[in-house]
This record gives sequence, structure tokens and C-alpha cells, in this order.
Amino acid sequence: MDYSRKEHKLSLRQACILFSISTSVYYYKPKLSDENQMIANRLTEIAILNKRWGFWMMHHYFRNLGYRWNHKRVYRIYTELKLNLRRKYKQRVPSRIKEPLLQPLYPNLTWSMDFMEDRMYHGVKFRTFNIIDDFNRECLNITLDTSINSKRVIRELEELIAWRGKPLFIRVDNGPEFIAVALEQWCEKNHISLKFIQKGKPSQNGYIERFNRTFREEVLDSFSFESLSQARLYTQAWMWMYNNERPHKSLLYHTPVDFLLKYGKLHLPAECPQEFPTFQQNINYNWKFLILNVAN
Repeated sequence: MDYSRKEHKLSLRQACILFSISTSVYYYKPKLSDENQMIANRLTEIAILNKRWGFWMMHHYFRNLGYRWNHKRVYRIYTELKLNLRRKYKQRVPSRIKEPLLQPLYPNLTWSMDFMEDRMYHGVKFRTFNIIDDFNRECLNITLDTSINSKRVIRELEELIAWRGKPLFIRVDNGPEFIAVALEQWCEKNHISLKFIQKGKPSQNGYIERFNRTFREEVLDSFSFESLSQARLYTQAWMWMYNNERPHKSLLYHTPVDFLLKYGKLHLPAECPQEFPTFQQNINYNWKFLILNVAN
């Protein structure tokens, strides 16, 4: 408008007709931003004092104090200040199909895995990642660390498969490490099927749950560990004792290793490997030595 009037000597009326605007729009002057700044200051103050208040809570708070600011105006300043609360939605677990808990006919058909949690004597938390073979309840792996994510789960499974062989199925719950995309893609790549139990139904993964109870009673609840290395030492020794010496009631009081050697090849398909290496103790201390050392 000003350019056309100055350079082309148009009148105000001619310029308004040319640009299709009214003279009131041309003469309009925006209000001073002092009130907007006051709204911004009040919004910031309330956001600091009440971190969980959303926009409508703040807007009605202003109305109760007597301010009659339009809600669209307040919301525009609210978003400019980036005070929008980020909503955290729970990741919805898809519905799972209930499947009977059957004992596999041969080794490496179905594994079960689960997490446990405990504390050392000085209060530091640590987690255990447990894997068993459902056929003979053999403990294949117990990993102890302060944090175990899905990538660590994949790494432990790869190391286990390297000496034990690959299962067809792995039964798990709906923990964040097990529903991770990385684990799903790894299982698809290795042609392993993940069997998820229904949410809130740990009995559908009864083999590993029963193992967890034994491990907690005989190790985690029996000792107060000073460090992770000490907990790993006792766990490794206990694993060997559990697999090779401890009779298992559901296995006709055979040990897991004896049951594997006696019945492992009865229903074994021809394409499956004929040998299934078992966990071997690779430390200098055995379980009996550790128990006697603590008792003394």
C-alpha cells in the first residue's frame, strides 16, 4: 500500500481497491504485546509450580482469578512457550493366544526364558536373565548384570546357540526386552518362533517360573552378595550342581543331564543333531566348596 502510494501516486482509496482490502485494515495497529508478555509470564510461573497442569487447567485457573483472556489466545502463547505436556501412552500388547504348557518330545524344541531381580547387600540392584530347555528343565544360561536390554538378550542367545544348537520355539512373557523389534527381527532371521504367554498369566510359562523359584530360594535368598563377580561365581557353581547333581521331581528324580542322556534321543527327528552339549563348570570353585566355605 505505502509503496504504491509513494511510487505510483495512487490515492488511499485506489490502493485499497487495487489490493482488495478495506481502509480499516490499513489503519489497524496491533495491540501492544505487554499483555501477551504478562500471559506468558503467568503461564511460565504456573508451569514451574505445577508441573502436571495442562492447558485447560491453567486456563480455568486464570478464569477463577478474574482474567477474561480468550482461550485461543492463551493456547497460542502456551504452545509458543513449548509448555505442551508430552503424553506417555502405554505400549499396547497384542492379544496372545493361550497355548497348553506341554513338555517337548526332544531337546532344543522349546526353550523358556525370563528375568529376575535382586539386590546386593549395599542396595545396588541387579538382574538375572535365565534360559532353560523345557525338555529336561536344564539350565542353559544365567546372565547377571545391572542392566540387560534386548541387544544383550540377542548376544547371549547367539553365544548359547553357538554351543548348544538352535531351538524351534522360545516361550517368553510380554516384557519390554522380549517384545522389542530387535529381538523379533533376530528371531525371524534365525527361523525361531517366539511364543508369548497371555498378559498376567505367568502359569503359562510354568517351567521357567518353577526354575526361578528354585534359583531364588537356593541362591538369591540364601546369600548376600558383595559384588556382581561374587554373585556370578555362586551362580555358575550352582548351575553345574543343578544340572548334574540335583534330582528333579518332574523328571522322575533324575538330574537334568541324566534325563537328557537317557531320554533325549527317543523321539529325536532325523534332521536334528544327535548331540546336545550341556553346561560345563568353567570355574575353580564348585558348589560344595562354596557352601562349606560360607558355613565355616
